[in-house]
Amino acid sequence: MTHDVIAVGNALVDVIATRDDNFVASMQMEKGSMMLIDGDRALQLYSALDGAVQMSGGSAANTIAGIASFGGKAAFIGKVADDAVGDVFGHDLRAIGVTFVKPFGGNSIPTGRCMIVVTPDAQRTMNTYLGISSLLMPEDIDASAIASAAMLYLEGYLFDRDEAKTAFRIAAGHAHAAGRQVALTLSDSFCVDRHRADFRALIADGVDVLFGNEVELLSLYETDTFEFAVSQLRCECTVAAITRSEHGSVVVTPDEVIAVPAKPVAQVIDTTGAGDLYAAGFLFGYTRGLPLATCADLGHIASAEVISHVGPRPLVSLASLIPAL
Repeated sequence: MTHDVIAVGNALVDVIATRDDNFVASMQMEKGSMMLIDGDRALQLYSALDGAVQMSGGSAANTIAGIASFGGKAAFIGKVADDAVGDVFGHDLRAIGVTFVKPFGGNSIPTGRCMIVVTPDAQRTMNTYLGISSLLMPEDIDASAIASAAMLYLEGYLFDRDEAKTAFRIAAGHAHAAGRQVALTLSDSFCVDRHRADFRALIADGVDVLFGNEVELLSLYETDTFEFAVSQLRCECTVAAITRSEHGSVVVTPDEVIAVPAKPVAQVIDTTGAGDLYAAGFLFGYTRGLPLATCADLGHIASAEVISHVGPRPLVSLASLIPAL
C-alpha cells in the first residue's frame, strides 16, 4: 500500500462569500443546506457573490487535504474538465502531496463549482453546480489505485446518478477484494432524503466506517430520536462516527458507544468543511490503528481549526496541532 486513504468524490471549486440572512432569503435558498443547481442558476449566484473567495473544494477532496495536512498519504479520484478551473483543482491537490487520479473529462462540460454563502452565525448554505464531476462512470474507477490505499472513502454527494452509484459499488468491491476497508460519508440530510434506501443497502453490504452528523443520521433512520438511531447503527455498522456540533461526536460500534467532547474554538467564523475535516482526523488515526476515542479527538482538532477561518481546508499544518491531545 502506498496511500492511507483514497477518496472518490466531486471535484469542485468553492466560491465563498459572507452575506446576511436577508440575502439568503432573497435568493430563495434553504439556509444551512446543500442544493444542486443548473448552469444558469450558477451564473446568477456567481454574479451576485462579487468579492467572493475562490479555492479548490469538494467534500471528499477537503477530507483528503486534511489527511495530507496531518502527514498522511492520500489520493483522490474525481472528474474535472480540461479547462482552467480543472487545472487549478488538480494543481491544488498535487501541491499538498495528494495523488490525483484524473479520469478523462474532455472540455464539453465545465468543471463543477460550489457557491457557498456564510451568514454571521457561521452557518454555510451551499449551491452546487456539479458540472463534469457528477459524470463519474464505472469505467473511471481504477482498481489498482483503489488497492493502493488502506481505506477507500466515498462521498455521498456523488450519489445522484445511477452510474455513480454503480461506480461506488465497483470501487467498494475492488477495495474489499484487495483486503482494504470502505468508508462512506452521508454528506447532507437532503442527500440522505434522496438516497435513503441506496445508502442503507450500501451500509449493510459494503461500508466498514460510516460518517455523518446528527441530522443526517436521524434522516437515515426516519426518526426524531437520536438514541433510537444509534441503536439502529449498532445493528448495521462496524464503526460509525457521528458529529453533534458543539456537543462533540459519538463513535458507535456493536459493542459500545463512545461520547467524545468537541475542542474549544475561540470564534467560529465559517462551518464549511467541519464534517470533512472531522473525517480527515478520524481516518488519519483509524488507518494507524489508534483507539477510536483518539481518532475522534483528532477529528475534533481538525474541525476546530477549519471553522476558525473562512474556507474548507486547514490554513496551518494539522500535524503541528496533534500535541494538543
